[in-house]
Amino acid sequence: MALRFGTDGVRAEAFTVLTTDYVRALGAAASQVLAVNAFVVGMDTRESGPELLRAFAQGCLSNDVRVIDLGVVPTPAVAHMSAELGLPAAMLSASHNPWQDNGVKLFSSGGLKLSDDEQDVIQNVLDQSASLEDPDTEPEFATETIDPYREAVIGSIKGSFDGVKVVLDSANGSASTTAAGIFRSLGAEVVSLADQPDGRNINDGVGSTHPEFLQAAVLEHGADVGFAFDGDADRVAAVGADGVVIDGDRIIAMTALDRRDQNRLADDTVVITVMANLGFRIAMEAEGLRLVETPVGDRYVLEALDAGGFSLGGEQSGHVIHRDLASTGDGVLTAVQLLDAAVRRSVDLGEWAAGVMTRYPQILENVRTDAKIPKLLERLAPAIDAEEAALGAEGRVLIRESGTEPVVRVMVEAAEQADAEVSVQRLVDAVEQLA
Repeated sequence: MALRFGTDGVRAEAFTVLTTDYVRALGAAASQVLAVNAFVVGMDTRESGPELLRAFAQGCLSNDVRVIDLGVVPTPAVAHMSAELGLPAAMLSASHNPWQDNGVKLFSSGGLKLSDDEQDVIQNVLDQSASLEDPDTEPEFATETIDPYREAVIGSIKGSFDGVKVVLDSANGSASTTAAGIFRSLGAEVVSLADQPDGRNINDGVGSTHPEFLQAAVLEHGADVGFAFDGDADRVAAVGADGVVIDGDRIIAMTALDRRDQNRLADDTVVITVMANLGFRIAMEAEGLRLVETPVGDRYVLEALDAGGFSLGGEQSGHVIHRDLASTGDGVLTAVQLLDAAVRRSVDLGEWAAGVMTRYPQILENVRTDAKIPKLLERLAPAIDAEEAALGAEGRVLIRESGTEPVVRVMVEAAEQADAEVSVQRLVDAVEQLA
């Protein structure tokens, strides 16, 4: 099998790279390794979803493992039902990617991302397995509603959103089945957009990766706030009444402070990735909060949360994990929690976001290489030290190799945009000399 697990399952162009044969074999390997009698499955709105889900189910059924189909649902709903039913689960989604792509995210029983060991065992089974032919029969599915998930999100707050006008951009994806109903149940006046999926319009100029659509809609409708989700609804971007985008760093900052004030922030600690903005770090440390840093990827955030017994973590991209409420990032839950905090505090969300931190200019450049550069960081150490010395306390350098492509990512933050641009170019030149 050519495809291999990344940090979040597998993802590729549907039918050409992510073939039905591969997904069928993956279903067989996952159901064999995770050793259960049933598997929970869900999918987003992509045209390829039903056929790939059918193939995954055929793989499970080859091991006499029955399949419980949740239908079109958010990834966090699949994780929640995995925990609710005590079964492993699979989500057919390529998240924020275009409609041509698809993927498979796997959860072990309890709704947790697979451990490295579980991934390695499944990969070994895949490497050694022969192709499973299409049995040319329709698999039989059991079905289950995601009502327990909806009830959990609604029940995660005690107040209501009466009198609050909210614009929701569902990215023509999974959130179209849940978000508007949840916010209306909480009393909000909802303007629901990008909620008519046709199999090919997922993430197409809409959703959390295209916040300009939500910005225009919030201003047009005179809304108090807007939220945009990605294709499988596990991340969120927000927009205040002023039309300004509120990214994951600001969302996490506001949530952390509100939880701290309610004595709901375990050990006054927030888990972040290396990409969290320097301004976020300075603001949180000024508030006396402790930060735990992980590599990029929400699975690493979750691992650190569980290892330390912490309750909040996330990524700049809008993946936020409320560990006391969920086992994975959840865009809708995050939006509900954030708006509830603003309502309880009687603050305008946009104004609060603007004052919670100062965002430092952040420049990221990708340097393509022909092959992995041996001892990259060791050889770059003098150049990195020089830039860090020049930037001082108001700057930060991060250089890391991509785990999925031949790219070295060079990031610099500084108090001034021009300083960041000059510094990142010098580091790019240093990397290119080694390539």
